[in-house]
Amino acid sequence: YDRPTDRGLHFKWPWPVGTARRFDARVQLFDPPGREIFTRDKKNVTVETFVCWRIGQEGTSQSVVTFFRSLGSHEAAAARLESRLRSIVATRVGQLELSNLLRVDDPEAGPAANQAGVLEDLSREIREQLQQGRADGEPLLERLGIEIVDARVKRINFPLGNQQAVFERMKSERQKIADRYRSAGLAASTVIRSHADRQHAELLAKADGDAERIRGEAEAEATSILNQAHAADPEFYRTMRTLDAYRTILNDKTTLVLSASSSLLKMLSEGVPGDAKPGELKPAANATTAP
Repeated sequence: YDRPTDRGLHFKWPWPVGTARRFDARVQLFDPPGREIFTRDKKNVTVETFVCWRIGQEGTSQSVVTFFRSLGSHEAAAARLESRLRSIVATRVGQLELSNLLRVDDPEAGPAANQAGVLEDLSREIREQLQQGRADGEPLLERLGIEIVDARVKRINFPLGNQQAVFERMKSERQKIADRYRSAGLAASTVIRSHADRQHAELLAKADGDAERIRGEAEAEATSILNQAHAADPEFYRTMRTLDAYRTILNDKTTLVLSASSSLLKMLSEGVPGDAKPGELKPAANATTAP
């Protein structure tokens, strides 16, 4: 043992009658390999655990004596812990379904964070049962002289032979979820696009209606202004319209046959109203008259 418990002189028989047994009081790590365990729904998983233990520190001398008498060595303690740990883990995992071990409490936290919560809950239960020791409630410290410092489940995984099939099934499930989200997204985009198209059509129709209304109002106002101008001097307006007609029809490629009494030729024969009286229009120098 690494420190004295009773000071003073003590009698010791020489070897081989009296021998000194030394026990390491430091924290020991027991890290067994992972074992395959069946869940309640008959799915096998690999569970990896570890235990930190040491010889009891309360009542040190008595704990050492208890440890020596019940176990005798660290190897025997590890074997006893392995048997007890295997039984506890198999019983507890066998009470759970695979979905409980792989539950997702927070989808946004990611799989690592969600599994950490599962492992912490399972580790706490295993630690409590290990410290209890047996079903009768006798602690390990009193029965074996050791105390459990910590016990945890490192990870829960699928056996190597089943991992690929599990991964494929997980990919298939995730693909279904992705397809469902894509379908919902497409439906939402269709609704949004339809709503946008309807708003676009409504805005265009309203704009066209406003344009027609404004154009009609402008044309009405222009007509009103034009009518007012015409009403101010109707004769001038009539003369301007006649001149515009001459400009359009009298060109090199137009042959026009009209009656001598046509009002269109009145200005040519009588002149511009107000400029000369009827009968005073003089023919041009190069003009000829029919006999």
